[in-house]
Amino acid sequence: MAEAGTIEALRDEARRCTRCELYCRATQTVFGEGPVDAKVMIVGEQPGDREDLVGRPFVGPAGRVFDEALSLADLDRRTMYVTNAVKHFKYEPRGKHRIHQRPNAGEVEQCRWWLTREIDLVKPKLVVAMGATALFSLTARKDRLEEVRSRPIVMDGTRTLFVTVHPSYLLRMHDPVRRDEELARFREDIRQLGRLAG
Repeated sequence: MAEAGTIEALRDEARRCTRCELYCRATQTVFGEGPVDAKVMIVGEQPGDREDLVGRPFVGPAGRVFDEALSLADLDRRTMYVTNAVKHFKYEPRGKHRIHQRPNAGEVEQCRWWLTREIDLVKPKLVVAMGATALFSLTARKDRLEEVRSRPIVMDGTRTLFVTVHPSYLLRMHDPVRRDEELARFREDIRQLGRLAG
């Protein structure tokens, strides 16, 4: 049994989470992973289909976009704590597929309890919000992403918030020219992380 007050104990507790209805249909809780003393915490929206099946964050198509951006920036994901604002996969069944649905404000609010505990235990210097859901979970504000993207924001005396898009946004873009522009911008955002966490 994990020692009380540790990230392992919190992870064990999260496996039994019933704070909102999302646990009813998800395969499992997808909790954060990474060093408990990581300087950088990445916060996405919620697990996708692949993450729900495997039980780890950012291992599906969006995770590959993220990993590639990290590699190009010469950053090591293994030094970061990676998690999501919501810990269960919300989806709509469509034939044999499970189509992602955005968590609502109530679901994000219920899951904020877990994210706050993760931040308290890891104590990151830099928290990266990927997408509007992560930003809302971290700040309770509904700012337009473009208004706060790509610039450091002081969260408190010990921590900085940095906002970028979620990599799944890039995967949904149909216009190849626009997608390439946004991908380049996302990669530039990721390049900033090393400097901001330094």
